[in-house]
Amino acid sequence: MKKILDMISAQMEQAFEACGYEKHFGKAVLSNRPDLCEYQCNGAMAAAKAYKKKPIDIANQVTAYLTGSGGAEPAMFSQISAVMPGFINLCLDGGFLADYLKAMESEPKFGLEMPEKPKKIMIDYGGPNVAKPLHVGHLRSAVIGESIRRMAAFLGYHVIGDVHLGDWGLQMGLIIEELRERKPELVYFQEAYEGEYPFEAPFTIEELEDIYPCASARSKKDDTFKERAQAATLRLQSGYAPYAAIWKHIMRISLEDLKKNYGNLDVHFDLWKGESDAGPYIPWLIEDLQKKGLARESQGALVVDIARDTDSKELPPCIVQKSDGAALYATTDLGTILEREKLYQPDQYIYIADKRQELHYTQVFRVAKKAGYVKEDTPMVYIGFGTMNGKDGKPFKTRDGGVMRLEHLIADIEAAVYDRIRENRGVQKAEGTEADTLTGGKNPGEPAADVLTEGKNSGTEAAADIEDALKAGMEMSEEEARKTAKMIGLAALKYGDLSNQAAKDYVFDMERFTSFTGNTGPYILYTIVRIKSILKNYQETAEGAEDALILPDAGEAERGLMLELTRYNDVMENAFAELAPHKVCQYVYGLANAFNGFYRDNEILTEENQGRQKGWIRLITLTRDVLSAGIHVLGFEAPERM
Repeated sequence: MKKILDMISAQMEQAFEACGYEKHFGKAVLSNRPDLCEYQCNGAMAAAKAYKKKPIDIANQVTAYLTGSGGAEPAMFSQISAVMPGFINLCLDGGFLADYLKAMESEPKFGLEMPEKPKKIMIDYGGPNVAKPLHVGHLRSAVIGESIRRMAAFLGYHVIGDVHLGDWGLQMGLIIEELRERKPELVYFQEAYEGEYPFEAPFTIEELEDIYPCASARSKKDDTFKERAQAATLRLQSGYAPYAAIWKHIMRISLEDLKKNYGNLDVHFDLWKGESDAGPYIPWLIEDLQKKGLARESQGALVVDIARDTDSKELPPCIVQKSDGAALYATTDLGTILEREKLYQPDQYIYIADKRQELHYTQVFRVAKKAGYVKEDTPMVYIGFGTMNGKDGKPFKTRDGGVMRLEHLIADIEAAVYDRIRENRGVQKAEGTEADTLTGGKNPGEPAADVLTEGKNSGTEAAADIEDALKAGMEMSEEEARKTAKMIGLAALKYGDLSNQAAKDYVFDMERFTSFTGNTGPYILYTIVRIKSILKNYQETAEGAEDALILPDAGEAERGLMLELTRYNDVMENAFAELAPHKVCQYVYGLANAFNGFYRDNEILTEENQGRQKGWIRLITLTRDVLSAGIHVLGFEAPERM
């Protein structure tokens, strides 16, 4: 199914060509003056320069063609006008708009056209180091990567998401040596030991999470300890059996913990590979770079020059092997590319990491293409994200100044949402006990009316009545309240992050992110829940609307909602093309506002014209489905009620 903009542009291109101008001048865009028109074509301005005519004369000529007998399909436009200095303003016909929405609701994925030959996309995101708990610094990579993975899948691409664990670097040697200090009696440190190594790890996840920071801090003060850790790392990378056994212990218990915490964030990976998987490829990689004359010696290390004459700034060579023979991050990343090319042959690579790693990825990408490991025309894209800061403008910390664990942040935001639910609804503390007295202004035990069933709600803003609606809600059980808080908390956290451009720093504001009004995840969820409530009450009190049709709009707010719905697939394609989840956030927020404006102006459940009412039911059902699809791409879902 063609997108609205493409259909309009096709008509405009035909008109420009028929009037003697190149058709590319007929491109239509969304209007930047919605008070004047819905779409516009500015091609007459550019054509005027090429054809040495006044823009308004060209605009009038094209408009006359479109409104004449040989012009545009009459059903498409209700208004076509040329305005100074040469704009062409366009408004869609109500019948055409309704027919387009009918087609959307009947088509899979709302009429999105699937690619004839889906490309294979490898997305590298997450990137945690094993043996360390996830902290707030891991949030952005996981959330942004998950959203881009879901966008690509929605658009019909074959997506492979890889967590790419940091499991092969110096941190392994640090852990081994710290473990030796704490438990020297372990068989892994007995040179004469020849038996099998235990299956059970000699440490718990809690002990492991203490070992690494202690070892890291010690290495910064004790050069001897650091040298031992470096030597242990090299022995591990060389296949030394005792250290390989320790490494397996670290991986097993770390992966269990990582999968649990990523699961709580509803972030999923197709592959759980790491730097260690690149190990078998590294000897060949080093030899190949030398054979091709790309690697040269520099101060005992091997480097590959990546600078180009077109570079605006000097770029240092990429170090692929240290003077002691050890591999670096660049080495393992190149080895990983070799493995990915061997196993998957991606048509595109997307890497998501801290924006401070831009040089690293520039070096890796250039070496990969210079050596011929990746085709020159294969896109290799790096998305560098900014920092999540506290209200002081500094990287987000705990109250005592430490780095906050991600699971603690999730728990805190769930608790904040739960408190809001308790304030707005009565929460049944436990089975067999009295109800909590927080019943939204009602006496304990008195049933509270849900304003979502009361038809029209007054207010000056689209979301002005939300808090009142919540406070009038019915009681929830403790179990339901906790489950709902978890869903809303996840939405608050993810939406709060994704609504910002990836490259920009942003301030984490618990109070704002968990608010049920404004540009927040909970507000979007509430809008979906509101629609669900209307549909539920309609189904209980009226005949079904299965045989009904979406009708041409009968008011400004209804038309605004219909226009927003038509933009979904265009937004999705553009958001993925720019790898910009924040554009999906902008869209779902605009659509939620459009629905709430429509809901405010129309008494859906008390509408006497059954044909009109059923058409509205079909319209808001489509709205619910589009909003739900939008938030799914962002990585969260809506509860049944709030």
